[in-house]
Amino acid sequence: MVAYDVIVIGGGHAGIEAANAAARLGARTLLLTQNLETIGVLSCNPAIGGIAKGTVVREVDALGGVMGQAADRSMIQFRMLNRSKGPAVWSPRAQCDRGLYRRAARALLERQPNLELAQGTVSDLEIRSSRVRGVVTTEGTRLASRSVVITAGTFLRGQIHQGLKAQVPAGRAGDPPSVELSEAIVRQGVTVERFKTGTPPRIDGRSLDLERFQHQDGEVEPYWFSYFERSAHPRQVPCYLAYAGPEVKGIIVAHLHESALYGGAITGRGPRYCPSIEDKVVKFPDAERHQLFLEPEGLETAELYVNGLSTSLPPEVQLQMLQAVPGLERCRMTRAGYAIEYDYLPPTQLDTALQLRGVGGLFFAGQVNGTTGYEEAAGQGVLAGVNAALSARDDEPVVLGRDDAMIGVLIDDLVTRGTDEPYRLFTSRAEYRLLLRQDNALRRLLRVATRLGILRAEEQELAEARLEREEGARRTAELTLGLPLEVNQTLALLGVAPVRVPTRIAELVRRPGLRLQDLWRHLPGEWAAEELEWADIELKYEGYLLREREAVARLEGLDSMVLEPELPYSTFGSLSTESRQKLARIQPGTMGRAGRIPGVSPSDLQNLALEVIKWRRGREEVPTG
Repeated sequence: MVAYDVIVIGGGHAGIEAANAAARLGARTLLLTQNLETIGVLSCNPAIGGIAKGTVVREVDALGGVMGQAADRSMIQFRMLNRSKGPAVWSPRAQCDRGLYRRAARALLERQPNLELAQGTVSDLEIRSSRVRGVVTTEGTRLASRSVVITAGTFLRGQIHQGLKAQVPAGRAGDPPSVELSEAIVRQGVTVERFKTGTPPRIDGRSLDLERFQHQDGEVEPYWFSYFERSAHPRQVPCYLAYAGPEVKGIIVAHLHESALYGGAITGRGPRYCPSIEDKVVKFPDAERHQLFLEPEGLETAELYVNGLSTSLPPEVQLQMLQAVPGLERCRMTRAGYAIEYDYLPPTQLDTALQLRGVGGLFFAGQVNGTTGYEEAAGQGVLAGVNAALSARDDEPVVLGRDDAMIGVLIDDLVTRGTDEPYRLFTSRAEYRLLLRQDNALRRLLRVATRLGILRAEEQELAEARLEREEGARRTAELTLGLPLEVNQTLALLGVAPVRVPTRIAELVRRPGLRLQDLWRHLPGEWAAEELEWADIELKYEGYLLREREAVARLEGLDSMVLEPELPYSTFGSLSTESRQKLARIQPGTMGRAGRIPGVSPSDLQNLALEVIKWRRGREEVPTG
C-alpha cells in the first residue's frame, strides 16, 4: 500500500492551499482530485479578493500560499475597494482570466517538492482507534496516510437546480457529485446539513454593443497580492455596468413559481450576502433596479460573467431576463445559471485546528465547513494543511488568534459560533480590524511562518528585507525635518495649508489629506510606494492603533485561561441550560472562546469561571490511592 503523511481530497482553493502548505512543511503529500484539469478552477465569479477577502489572500501568501501568486499572474483588472474610507477596510480585488488562473495554480503546485497530484475519487475513509489511517478510492485502491484533509466544496451529494424540472446530481456543472464520501463521513457520527449557492448565466460579449454601457476601469498603479513574486500582469481590460429594471422584475415575478428556490425544490439555506435575483426582487420589492456587472471571463474569450444575476430559474426564463436588461436585448446566453445544493459539516464539530473532534488526523477545510468564497476556502486550507502536517508528526497544532489574522477570525467564528447560512467574511466581523489590514499581513504572520519554516530561504530573506525597509521608512519620516521652502510647494499642490517652521515629515503625515507617499521627494533615500504604505498608516493612525493593541492585551487573559476538554459542563447548575448544552457540544478550549459562543451571557461566563475553579479544587482534593 502506498503511504503518505498527508492526503488532501479535492483540488479547489482549500485543497490547493492545504496540499501546498503540508508539502512545504516537509510532509509527503498527495492531492487527490476527481479531475486534474479542474485544479484551481474559478467555479463562480472570475475574481480574487474584495472586502476582507483581499486581506485573507495576502495572509495566505504570507504563509507561503498559492492564491496571491496565481491571482497576480492572471490579473486582468485591479481595484482597491474602499479607498475613500479608512485603511482598515481597504480591500484589494482582482478580476482574473479564468484560464490563466487555473494554469498558474497548477504550475505553482507542480513546482512544490514533496507534493504529488493524482486523479481519483475517494469513496471511504479508513479510521481505526479514533485516528484516520488512509482513504479508499472508488476503484478499490487503498492509500495510507497519517492525516487526511477533506476539501470537497459543493461536491458532497451536490445537486444542480435550474427551475423545478432540471435537477442534476453534480458537484459543479459538468462534474459528478461525491456521494460515497458524504456517506462515509456520516458513518463516523458526523452531522451534515444542506446549504445552497448559485451562479449567474454567462453571455457572448460579441452579441452586444459594449459602448452602450458605463465602463469600470481598473487602477493604473500596479499592485501585487504576493510579497514574494513580481510577475508581469496580463493586459488590463474594463468591466461594464448594467441594470436590471422593472421589465426584468416583471419576468421574475411572473415566473417565481418556476424558481427552484421559491418553488420548493431546494431545502438548503443560501448566502444572505450573495442573494439570487429572485431573492432581491422578493426581499426588496421597492427597489426600482438592481446593478449588474458584466465581467470578462478572460483575454482569449468574448464570454462575460453577469455578476448580480445569480438564479435558479429555467434557462428559457433566464434568457428572457437577460434580454430585458437595457443593452442586452440581442445578447446570446452561452451558459445558463444554476443553483446548487450540497452537504456541509456544521463546523462546531471541529476544533480550532480544523480537526474533527474525536478523530485524530481528520481535517476539513473550505466550503464543506459552511463557508462561501474562494478566499475563505483558501484561508482554511492553509491552516488545515499546516495542522495536518504537524499532526502527522505528532506536533502541536497552530492556531491563529482573532488579533493575529482575518483567517483567525474566520476559523474562530466557524468553530465557536457555527453558521446557519453560508459564512462570508467581512471586516466588521473582526474586533481588531485596524490591526488586521491588507498592508501588514506579512508583518503579522512572518513570526508564524518563521517558526514553522514554511517559507523558502529566498522568501524568508525577501520578507525580512521588506519589513526592514518599512521600518526604515517610518524612522526616516520621524527623523526628517521638512523645511517650509521645500515642502510648501508640495502642500500647495495637494491643497494643504503651508507650514511656517521646520516640521517633521511624520507630523505632516498626520494632517488630513496627506500621505507619506505624497511626500517621498522630501525623504532622503529611495522608497517604493508599497514600502511607504505601512509607515504612512502607522503614523497617521498611531493613537487608534495603540488603543486597539491595549484592548488586545486586556483580553489576552481570557484567551489564555484554558478550559479542560473533560469539564463536566452539564453539572454546572449556575449556568443556563442553553449555555451548558452549547459549551458541552463546542468545548471552547479557552474562556475567551466560551464568551464568543452565542447564548453564553456575561453572567454565564462569570459563573463558568467560578464553576471551573471549584471543579479544579475538587479534582485536586480527590485522594490518590
